[in-house]
Amino acid sequence: MTTPAFIPGLELSRRFYLEAVRPVLDQAVPGIVHSAARLGSGSEVLGFDTARSADHEWGPRLQIFLSREDTARHGTRITEALADRLPKFFCGYPTHFAATGEAGIGVMRVTDGPVQHRVEVTSTGAWFTAHLGFDPRRDVTLANWLATPTQRLAEVTGGAVFHDGLGQLAPARARLAWYPDDLWLYVLACQWQRIAQEEAFVGRCGEVGDELGSAVVAARLVRDLMRLCLLMDRRYPPYSKWLGSAFALTPQATALTSLFTAALAAPDWHLREQHLAHAYESIATWHNQLALTDPVDPATRPYHSRPYQVLRAERLTTALTSRITDPAIRALPTIGAVDQFVDSTDVLSRPELTRAASHATLTAGGQRRRS
Repeated sequence: MTTPAFIPGLELSRRFYLEAVRPVLDQAVPGIVHSAARLGSGSEVLGFDTARSADHEWGPRLQIFLSREDTARHGTRITEALADRLPKFFCGYPTHFAATGEAGIGVMRVTDGPVQHRVEVTSTGAWFTAHLGFDPRRDVTLANWLATPTQRLAEVTGGAVFHDGLGQLAPARARLAWYPDDLWLYVLACQWQRIAQEEAFVGRCGEVGDELGSAVVAARLVRDLMRLCLLMDRRYPPYSKWLGSAFALTPQATALTSLFTAALAAPDWHLREQHLAHAYESIATWHNQLALTDPVDPATRPYHSRPYQVLRAERLTTALTSRITDPAIRALPTIGAVDQFVDSTDVLSRPELTRAASHATLTAGGQRRRS
């Protein structure tokens, strides 16, 4: 099979819906009210797909959303009609997805039989609940926000809606577009807290001759600073594969990328610390420009009596938390949303586990804070 010219996945899915899926849907259940979108997992949802993405779970695919009643009544009929009537190819790409045996991962393959397609027919509430652990068509609670990884929020607010006949996708996505103001201050405060907890270790590891340990700490700090910049720019940080690509879209990326690269490549802890110090000062200056708090001195300084140059990032944590007015958020321990204290893919990809981890950690942290 000749490899077709690459088409960005969202554009491919949009055309697939309009030219192939919608006609079958109209024939199978004429006039059915529905919405259509490409949301959820996949590099194309974040806009980072390339020709390489076509090797698995990429291609002509989308979701068809129905009411709960119509899903129960017509969902199977529509799925089967699509399997029987969809073209075998669309824009040069097979519409059939064969399972690879790797946890149900599908790849585009030629077929002579019914198409095993990737058009998911579901109800809006069921899809959101499966993907997030809650239904954002209703109020989004503080617990919902805190238990949802930013990758999942990016997957739901990214992508594209091709048709919203139900009128539910647009308001749900708008509700999740960004954190409420006080919650934004809180997650920023918690991200600065992570930096405060390790910024002195670059020097401390190096001072005892552990350059490898110093470099590992520096890499952790660079990752946290990149996530911080995305949060400051009101962008949900994606998971590690696309963190650098997303960071490159922030207004500070041009100046900070060279500093981060130099810090990671530095042969000794003195240079490593120097590059990080410049990055701290640049980001703290940006913080002041956002005017979320009273100005904070962006200059680095020694770490107490030790000769390590740090920002003392807890000063920004304090400045941010002092501006929070919501009593429920003010009462939270400075731990953050679930992916600010959990780093396991197996946990972060399962809403029931992120909700359990968030509830247990924040409850325990709140009890310690009150004691």
